[in-house]
Amino acid sequence: MLRSLCLGLLALFAASASSDTNPAPSACPVTVPSEGPNGPQMLRGASVHGHILWVSSWKDGTVPFREGGPGFILPDGSLQMKFLWAKGGGLRGPLTVHGKRLDAPAPRLSADIDDEYVNQDYQPSYLIFATAGCWQVTGEVADARVTFVTRVIRIAAP
Repeated sequence: MLRSLCLGLLALFAASASSDTNPAPSACPVTVPSEGPNGPQMLRGASVHGHILWVSSWKDGTVPFREGGPGFILPDGSLQMKFLWAKGGGLRGPLTVHGKRLDAPAPRLSADIDDEYVNQDYQPSYLIFATAGCWQVTGEVADARVTFVTRVIRIAAP
């Protein structure tokens, strides 16, 4: 069930990434998931105790925001997108997420995490990027951690 939930969310992410997004510049070393038999895979981290933490990722490492598209453009201009985290190897506990913009000064990343899923195999979250740009994000549960770099872009309405 977790696998089908993750694959469904990944399919949504991949379908949402359209050709009007520009490839990430070399200044933003995005973390791109490897392709598997069912499309993009989740990004994986691990710990010394065998716990595993995965996070859903956009196919080309770019998270696009546009009016009417996935995610939310908040009243203050910050950009909010849902990310799914999956826990393996018996990993349990609260998820914490932190991040920073790599290519320019900006307020730190914030996250809205529902603690209802602390003891589940998965945990949804909303990541809130203060601005578009190149972002490094780290998620942690107990001793497991996964870090990735993503490019966040805002596409103007036509």
